[in-house]
Order: sequence, then structure tokens, then C-alpha cells
Amino acid sequence: MARTTELPQRRVLVVDDSKFVRTTFASILKASFGVREEADGEAAWDAVEGDPSLIMVFTDLDMPRLDGFGLLSRIRGSSDRRIKQLPVVVISGHEEAGMKQRARELGANDFIAKSADAPEVLSRIDNLLRLVRTSNELDQSREAVQRTATHDPLTGTHTPHYLVTEGRKHFAHVRRHGGQLSVMALRLDSYDDIALAAGKDIADVIVTRIAKLVMDKVRTEDSVARVAQATFVVVAAGAAAPQMLAVGQRLRRELDQAKVKHRDQALKFVSSLGVASAADPANSIEDLMRLALQRLQRAPAAPAAPAAPAAGMPADLERILRFLEGADIARFGAAADEFARRLKRIAKAIQAKRARSN
Repeated sequence: MARTTELPQRRVLVVDDSKFVRTTFASILKASFGVREEADGEAAWDAVEGDPSLIMVFTDLDMPRLDGFGLLSRIRGSSDRRIKQLPVVVISGHEEAGMKQRARELGANDFIAKSADAPEVLSRIDNLLRLVRTSNELDQSREAVQRTATHDPLTGTHTPHYLVTEGRKHFAHVRRHGGQLSVMALRLDSYDDIALAAGKDIADVIVTRIAKLVMDKVRTEDSVARVAQATFVVVAAGAAAPQMLAVGQRLRRELDQAKVKHRDQALKFVSSLGVASAADPANSIEDLMRLALQRLQRAPAAPAAPAAPAAGMPADLERILRFLEGADIARFGAAADEFARRLKRIAKAIQAKRARSN
């Protein structure tokens, strides 16, 4: 995947009172970015205000004059949109969980250990820049679309404005009456590589085919919109997060296994998946959409093709097992614990019944 070749003139700010930490991160970053170093939060704030070439901030929390919390607060409270939307990564040591939670609440986008190696640092930057670009494209699309438009002319999916309008109705209904509501985001990460190899027209044809694939996989009552160049969001009323996660994983498997060639060159489809639901803390459908988009950066690689069913395993049970093996059940917190307890009870009941029959 191409690594943002337009960025050499842009710079990353590294803020830490430790010269060793600054030098370590600078040595990693200089291969791909310009680097500016500052030793405290006040100097960093001056740099953020006066240096428009900065595209990201790496900051420690414990610093003199102005600590990382204060720097975060100023950045997120700025009236300058460029500053307010700067991605901020906290360089973490052995901070308590409460300190990390406070930094997250103040607007930290990510955390990275001071001992992180070069591939991890560069991967985090790449993911965050993609997230920012996607979020900006979402905002620009919403502002630019005509209020009367309902469909994207390229893919036939809904426009972002229509998706938000419909989503607000579903969100309000769930708030008043309860029920399920999920949002799924799917992004073709390799769009830029495909456009570079085959041209933008071919890349857009592929995006159109992916749109059709998404619309074929979701339910008729679900709303699908293209919210950025190669990013789709699905709003599904009445669907729980595991259900949407399973749909998204099937889509990613199909993309991963697709065999498409252009002039004898194989085009590889790399995609990311993010899911949010009414069970997540959110005050609006826009919050859920942003959360699903944020989870794209943490999405694992597309799973390999499922193994063949075990001998004698009924098809229905095999489908259930494959779904459970692929689902990220742990992120549902207390519900995941209850889920595990019930699975244990089922397993014990099966063992007891088999013991009696023997």
C-alpha cells in the first residue's frame, strides 16, 4: 500500500522532555517525514500555532511548564480547524489507566509505547492519517451534497446526507423504545494502489462493484452510503453488532479472495472493517458513524478462508461456530462475560447428557 507520498514536506511534532525519547522517535520518523522536536508543552503549543506544516503530534504526558493534558486541551479547544483536527498520539510509559483514560477523554487519538519499533510507529501514523482523511471527506461530502439528493451518482448507494437523515430517525426510535441499531464501516484501503496501477477509472469501476456487493449482502431495509472515495457506511436498524460484524467479515473475505487482473497484473484488495452499535456510548447517529470509522484503524487483517467443516458436523452448527470464532466478542464488556458463562453452561449440559447416555 502506498505510504502517502505527498507528505515529505509536512512535519511531525515530537514533544518530550527526554532528549533520548525525542531522538529515538525522530530517527524513526525522519525516513518518511520532516520532524520538529520540542521539550515542553508550551514550546509545543507555540509550534502548533505557528507551524502549518505540522500534520501530527506525538506528546508525552509528564512535562514541565505545560503537560500533555494541557497541550491536548488547547489543541482540541482551538477555534482553528487545522489545529483542532490535528491527530495527537500520546507517547506512553507506565502511566496508570486513569491517566490514559483522561488523555482519551481530552481527545488523544492513540497511544504508543516509548519502546515501539519503527514499523509500529509508521503504521500508526499511516492509520491515523487515513482516518483523518476519511473523516474530512465525510464532512466535505455532507456539506457539498445537495439537500434533495439521495443517491451517489457513481455507485448508486445513498449520499452521506441521506444516510445521516435516515440514521437520525432510527437512533431516535432506539432511544425512545429500545432495540438494536448498528453501524458498519467498510473501506478499500488499497484504492490508491489500484488507481496507481490501473488508473482512477478502473479503480472507480471496482468501487462501484464493491458497492453492489455490499448492497447485495445487507438487508433490503438497511441503508448504505459511500461517505468517502472508497469508504462505505451501513446503518442497520434492528441488527446487533455481532450480526453486522459477521456480514462485514464475509465481505472482507470475498474481497480478499477476489482475483482481478489488469494487463496481467493482479490487483490486490485490502480492506478494513469497523462496527459500532447502540450499545456503545453515543449521543447521535453521527457519533456512531464516527466510532465505526475510528474502529477501521484497529481492524485486524482480513481472516483467512474458513477451514473445512469437521466430519459429521451439522451445517447449522458449523455456521454458528464459524461466526463465533470470527466475532470480536470481547469488546462487548459485561455482555461478553455473560455470553461466556452461558456457553460454559451449554457445554456442561452437553457433557452431562453424553455421560448419562453412555
